[in-house]
Amino acid sequence: MNIVECPRDAMQGWNHFIPTAEKVRYINALMKVGFDTIDFGSFVSPKVIPQMQDTREVLAGLDFSESSSKLLAIIANLRGAAEASLFKQIDYLGYPFSVSETFQLRNANATIDQSLETVAKIAAICQNANKKLVVYMSMAFGNPYGDAYTPEIVYGWVEKIKDLGVDIISLADTVGLATSEQVFTLTDYLIKSLPAQEFGVHLHSGPDNWQQKLQAALDAGCRRFDGALKGIGGCPMADDVLVGNMNTEWMTTYFESQGFKLNINKPALEIASEIAGNVFI
Repeated sequence: MNIVECPRDAMQGWNHFIPTAEKVRYINALMKVGFDTIDFGSFVSPKVIPQMQDTREVLAGLDFSESSSKLLAIIANLRGAAEASLFKQIDYLGYPFSVSETFQLRNANATIDQSLETVAKIAAICQNANKKLVVYMSMAFGNPYGDAYTPEIVYGWVEKIKDLGVDIISLADTVGLATSEQVFTLTDYLIKSLPAQEFGVHLHSGPDNWQQKLQAALDAGCRRFDGALKGIGGCPMADDVLVGNMNTEWMTTYFESQGFKLNINKPALEIASEIAGNVFI
């Protein structure tokens, strides 16, 4: 079971700037928990996501001495990919690729076809820099903009991205539209159809249906899950209202109740959760 903790997703839409020292303190606490990966920051324009303007400074302050967690940074274009690839501490580059034309234009200022060309070039950058590429299939379960959507549209784009040699594809419920039935059907089909490809899910959910969505992905065979402590966050480019991330505390407790063994340091998790309560106020 690979759990990806996403403080970047929790922070990026927060209503005031979180001081760099606080970000460093929080992510260093997360580094001790035992998460497989930490989505810690992004190399994007500070005009678009002001909260992430200090990603380089945050990275410089991280302590790797007591951590086995890998780091993931989000990028939205070739410039960001080239810069992020220079940092040896970063293991993964994450690129949001939407099956919604409207959202892709809002999020990356590019059409879907243009973004596919960008993915190909980023994949080459990652290969040359010995990084792994994670492509997030944004709006994988539908969109609020009226853009055409069917599961078959998602399958088609996944095939094209897979053919570019992308290491991991994560299915993102960007605005929390997915039902548990959709999560199962889409994830199950892709995992069975492309058994050599690694898939994950990045689910946004409220307190009423998180467990059903989680179980649906488990039943489909998914073993890579994104979350954020206290369920904070969402994509500020998607809508005015942020739909919360999957709550990591709930998620880890649920996995253990289903018999999964997690490499989680519980005291360290409690400390990180307490810090989160002070950061997100």
